[in-house]
Amino acid sequence: MSDLSEEEEEAEEAEANLGEYEGERNPEGERHGRGKAFLPNGDTYDGEYEYGFRNGQGTYRFKNGACYIGKYVQNKKHGQGIFFYPDGSKYEGDWVNDQRHGHGVYTYANGDTYTGEWFNHNRHGQGTYIYKDTGAIYIGGWVNGNQEGEAELIYLNHRFRGKFLNGNPVGHGKYIFDIGCEQHGEYIQSEQDKGEVEEEEELSFLGVTKWKASEITKLTLWTPHGEKPSSPREASQVVAEAVKEGTAAGVTENDEKMPSITVTNEPADSEEDEPSPQEVPSEVFTPAKDAGEEDEGSREEEENQDQEDQETTGLEDKEDESKEAE
Repeated sequence: MSDLSEEEEEAEEAEANLGEYEGERNPEGERHGRGKAFLPNGDTYDGEYEYGFRNGQGTYRFKNGACYIGKYVQNKKHGQGIFFYPDGSKYEGDWVNDQRHGHGVYTYANGDTYTGEWFNHNRHGQGTYIYKDTGAIYIGGWVNGNQEGEAELIYLNHRFRGKFLNGNPVGHGKYIFDIGCEQHGEYIQSEQDKGEVEEEEELSFLGVTKWKASEITKLTLWTPHGEKPSSPREASQVVAEAVKEGTAAGVTENDEKMPSITVTNEPADSEEDEPSPQEVPSEVFTPAKDAGEEDEGSREEEENQDQEDQETTGLEDKEDESKEAE
């Protein structure tokens, strides 16, 4: 039985039976200028060539339905381009050496969108993620595809401001409510989780965190006409009056209700349209996976990028070096 994978066998077969090419060539016989290649595995490329390599603007269509339209540099996606994935998702933005890298917009199959910075194929830097089903919006930092750093998570009628680590809120933060108040507190790891973690693993481990409220204040985002912000005591009195009026029933300054984090892509089950600070929905939504953890299209292009007809020995040597680099 052969030790080669199905992809490797297809690559060897393609190399033994190179595809067809229609287009311009230079005096050395290399593909140079405008042309169209028909690869043995069913993929096609229609675009610009330089000295035998895909170079410039082109369209690469995969047999699985994926399609890339954009810039190439020596057979690599490099520059501005759009990749349509088989699952219906799409990335439009910067590419470097076949990787999503720079600034780009990813529209996921479920309707979610990410707009922001990319590094080595991952969401990395500052970016905005919009959850289509719930309308929630995450604006903040990303590290290797995960929500991390200072951020704001915006819900329908309230928002959370604080820090995230590995996709979970951590440490001090606050919930800002449209009814006119803020709930300050922090996300802490439960005692049960702490007991199950070895001491040396504490820095890297982050299990389910819970919200612990400390105080309720008036909104502190803006003070009009130079007015002095209210003291915590005055703010508490304002909230107390609101409680009496039924706006925030059951809330006190020392309320320490600790709602648990629920990681879900579904909207939280909300009993009221206007939740009180005591009833902080603390759902954390999981971003959708990029297609190409993902899809086979990009890998197939890498495997087949050297399968096009190359007549010169020098070009074949270049292709071998490219394969080794991969």
